[in-house]
Amino acid sequence: MGNTAAKTLNKKSWTSYLGEYGAFIALILLVVVISVISPEFRTAGNFLNLLRQATFNGLIAFGMTCVILSDGIDLSVGSTLALSAVICAKLIMQGVPAVLAMIIALVAGTFLGVVSGLLVTKGRLQPFIATLITMTAYRGLALILTDGKPISNIAKSIEAAGGSSFPFKLIGKGNFCNVPIPAILLIFALIVFFFVLNKTTFGRKIYATGSNAKCAKLVGVNITLTKIIVYAISGFMAALTGLILISRLDSAQPTLGDGYELDAIAAVALGGTSMSGGRGKITGTIAGVLIIAVLNNGMNLLEVSTYYQDVIKAVVILVAVLSDRKR
Repeated sequence: MGNTAAKTLNKKSWTSYLGEYGAFIALILLVVVISVISPEFRTAGNFLNLLRQATFNGLIAFGMTCVILSDGIDLSVGSTLALSAVICAKLIMQGVPAVLAMIIALVAGTFLGVVSGLLVTKGRLQPFIATLITMTAYRGLALILTDGKPISNIAKSIEAAGGSSFPFKLIGKGNFCNVPIPAILLIFALIVFFFVLNKTTFGRKIYATGSNAKCAKLVGVNITLTKIIVYAISGFMAALTGLILISRLDSAQPTLGDGYELDAIAAVALGGTSMSGGRGKITGTIAGVLIIAVLNNGMNLLEVSTYYQDVIKAVVILVAVLSDRKR
């Protein structure tokens, strides 16, 4: 009996260990394998490029983590990104100072997230349906505002109006000690989200809402407000990502961010966050983000066809979701 109990306990500890650190173990193995196959992958320049690429998915995935932890989903982040970016670009083209235009875009993104949250809470729509509606509407608005055409040469427009394009360029193209500013923003956001989810009352409310909304309500958690706030956070992070993208591209396109919601959800799932809410860590999400970034980067270096890339990513995500179900 003693040996059986010891074996059961040992098995549980290993299962718990893999559940908590499985994403990091997978990331390390993936980096080692691709480094062996492709010498170009392990260069310092490529690692910095990889980190920069991971920023876009990472920032959105952090917001998505909060939504999924609260037992929701946000399919509108890609469209929110596009509409916020278009609003910023349009304002700049009309002579609004770049910093003010960027602030307005961030506020707009937050508001768009609040709308999704209101549809889920006050409208009592399923999160999937509510955010599918906002995803379609926001993308349509982005197309209407631009007439389906990209807004280009944004930095030149700022300078032509007599303003400084430095703040606009800095957020997407700047470097500090040879580290890209987007990567620094990603690290800063990771620290903030880690603190909020693990060290604050609001973080505990998010977990409680996702674990059991009825019980959380009985102990005084404002479920409606909590859900609206997490969707607002998701909208803000999508808008911030949009600003980084248009700064880097010097162009705002109505199709920007198309499909980004899928990569964000995949990163959260790969990081071990339960899709039914209430369980997961932001550190797991960053591991999931890096796994997807390494996969994309490695397959591009190995010249794997984009068609095969989609299939490979789908298999990786499937394994992660099945593992979560088993846990």
